[in-house]
Amino acid sequence: MNISPERIKCLIVGGGPAGYTAAIYASRANLQTVLYEGLQPGGQLTTTTEVENFPGYPQGVSGPEMMLQIREQAGRFGADIRLGSVTKADLSQRPFLITIDDTHHIEAETVIIATGATAKYLGLPSEEKFRGQGVSACATCDGFFYRGLDVAVVGGGDTACEEAIYLSNICKKVYMIVRRNVLRASQAMQKRVLSTPNIEMLWEHQTKEVLGDMSGVTGALLINNADVEKKIDIQGFFLAIGHTPNSELFKPYIATDELGYILTVSGSTKTNISGVFAAGDVQDSRYRQAITAAATGCMAARDADSFLSEQ
Repeated sequence: MNISPERIKCLIVGGGPAGYTAAIYASRANLQTVLYEGLQPGGQLTTTTEVENFPGYPQGVSGPEMMLQIREQAGRFGADIRLGSVTKADLSQRPFLITIDDTHHIEAETVIIATGATAKYLGLPSEEKFRGQGVSACATCDGFFYRGLDVAVVGGGDTACEEAIYLSNICKKVYMIVRRNVLRASQAMQKRVLSTPNIEMLWEHQTKEVLGDMSGVTGALLINNADVEKKIDIQGFFLAIGHTPNSELFKPYIATDELGYILTVSGSTKTNISGVFAAGDVQDSRYRQAITAAATGCMAARDADSFLSEQ
């Protein structure tokens, strides 16, 4: 028996700060909003122990708690928030045909893609063990917790240099663990890093193991290109080896840059497909903060509302 697809005005894909905020604005605009949370309801913040830099929380708040509150706020205004993941998307024409978990079909007048980006990790079991207890992929998010302590940054590109410089202003010492004997960063960034007194370069080193105990990270075991091991004492271990935007499903239709970040029209969240919008880290390779994701979620809902009003 063929079951007709569910018809809705606004489908939001992704349940992080961008998706939930989009749901708040879209549901308040009576857009008949449905949000599917994907594989990680709440997004990357659910792996963060404490958030201190999101406005409105002077004492800080745990990542999972904050995301639950934003989710509840969206539900308060009528957003239909569901568990499930988009497994197929046909954006060739409106209404857009979206398949959820290979079984449920939706025809959406507008789609907001807020699927985020996944930080790249080294793949070490010890790295996974101490994630959120000294291992982080965001110095801007978590660096403050290590003020006055020794930390390490893994990577040799612009992002790694930016993270190291940021941490150097609040930490006692910053090790940069670089696999090669040169940095891939721009000359300007290299100059800044190499001239910062409390940044020590560990050239031609890779991480063999993250060390720690019940209190969290206590060090890292490294190995150089000559197979000589070296132990460093640190309390924070920051990955800066890149992110993978979760855009693969939409690439047949949506324009992206060479890294996979969805391209949006400057000053908006519009994509190359009329009626499809992108918000949060899936289209932001620079800031990647909860507050900027939430802001673009607001923008996407407003853009979707304007689009529907003009039809």
